[in-house]
Amino acid sequence: MNSVATLMELRHTMLFAARNLKRNARRSVVTLMSIAFGFTALALFAGYTMDVYMGLRNQAVYGELLGHLTISRPDMAQEGYLHPEKYLLDADNIRKIEEVIRQISPEAKFAPRLAVSGMISNGKISTIFLAEGVAPTDMRALRGRFANASGTLDPDKPTGITVSRGLASLLGLKEGDNVSLLGSTVRGQVNAIDEEIVDTFDTGNAATNDKMIFMPLTQARALYDAEGRADRLTVMLPDAAQTDAITARIVTALNAQGLQMDVKPWYELSVFYRQVKGMLNMIFAFLFTIVLVTSTMALTNVISMNVVERTREIGTLRALGMQRGSIIRLFLTEVVIMVVSGCFIGLLLTLLLGWGINATNISYVPPNSTAAVPLTIGFDPSLMIVISLVLSVFGALAAWLPTHRAMHQPIIDALGHV
Repeated sequence: MNSVATLMELRHTMLFAARNLKRNARRSVVTLMSIAFGFTALALFAGYTMDVYMGLRNQAVYGELLGHLTISRPDMAQEGYLHPEKYLLDADNIRKIEEVIRQISPEAKFAPRLAVSGMISNGKISTIFLAEGVAPTDMRALRGRFANASGTLDPDKPTGITVSRGLASLLGLKEGDNVSLLGSTVRGQVNAIDEEIVDTFDTGNAATNDKMIFMPLTQARALYDAEGRADRLTVMLPDAAQTDAITARIVTALNAQGLQMDVKPWYELSVFYRQVKGMLNMIFAFLFTIVLVTSTMALTNVISMNVVERTREIGTLRALGMQRGSIIRLFLTEVVIMVVSGCFIGLLLTLLLGWGINATNISYVPPNSTAAVPLTIGFDPSLMIVISLVLSVFGALAAWLPTHRAMHQPIIDALGHV
C-alpha cells in the first residue's frame, strides 16, 4: 500500500509540475531548448572525439605496428642506442617470452622487432632512413584486418622493403627499384646491403613520411649484424579490452622466471595519441563547463522567476498543510522534466545532425598529417548518460536554492506578496 501511495503521489507531483511549466510555456521552451542545444553540442563533440580516438588507436596499433603490448629490456629506449649489445634480446630470451605469452593468451600473436637507421641511396641521392625490421608473415599477422593495406612486406621477396611515400618521392623511387642501405652494426662498424622496393605506404605523419621503412627482420639483422636478436617483442592480443589485465599477468610470469622486462601497452608508447587525447579532453571539459554554467544559470533564472510569481501560491499551499519538502519536490520535478525533455530533444538532434554530417563525406587534414581524413561523428551512449546526469544534478541545485529560500518565508508574508 505504501508503494502504491508513493507512486500515486509521484504521479500527481509530475502532473502538477507539467501543468506549472505549461503556465509559462514560452519561458519553459526557451530554457528547454538551451539545454537541448547544449546537450547536442557536447554529444556531437564527444562522438567526434570517440571516432578520432578510434582512428588514432588503429593507426598506432596496426599502422605503426605497436601492437597491444611491447616487451623489451628495461631502459632499452634510453640506453639501448648507446650500448645496444647489452639491451638486445637474444634467441633464448625471445623463446622464453613467447612461451610465457602462449601460456597466458594462447591466441595472441607476437613478432620480434629490430629498429635500425642509417643512410639510403638510389645511386645518386642519399638521405637518412628509420627502419623497422619485422618478418613479413609476422607483419601480416600484426596488421590483422588491415593486412592487405599498402606497406606490407612480401614473404616471397626476402630482400624486398617497403618505403614511405615521402621518402620514395624524395629519391624518385618506385616499385621494383633497387636501393642501398648504409648503417652501423651493433659493434659500431659500417655495413651496407642492397634492397628492392616492393611497395610504398603513407605513415600519416609528416615527421616520419620522408624517412620510414619496413624491412624483413632477416635483412635488418644482417645490416645490424645481430643474428637471432631483437630489440623488442610486439604482441597482438585477441581482445584489446584485456590489454591491462594481460600486461599485469605477463609481468608477474616473467618476473617468476627471472626475466626483468618492460611490458608496455600501446597507449604508453604512442606519444601522439596521448597528446591528441589530452588536448581533446581539455577542449571537451571546457565546452562542458560552458554548457553547464549556461544551463544552470538558465534554470536558476526560470525557477527564481517562477518562485517569485508563485509566492502567494506557495503560501496558500503551506497554509493548507502542504509540507515544505513537498513544495520543494514540486519545483525539483519541474527542473527534472525540463532537463530530461531537453536531453531527449538533444539526443534526437544529435542523431539527426550526426547522420547528416556523416552523409556529407566532409574531410580535413589534421595537424602534422600527410593526408585528409573523413570527419565522422560516432555515438557514445555512456558519455551522454553522464552529461544528462550532471545537468540534472546541477539543475536540481539551481532549483533548490531559490525554492529553499522561499520556503522559509513566513506564510503570512507569502500570502500578502504582490
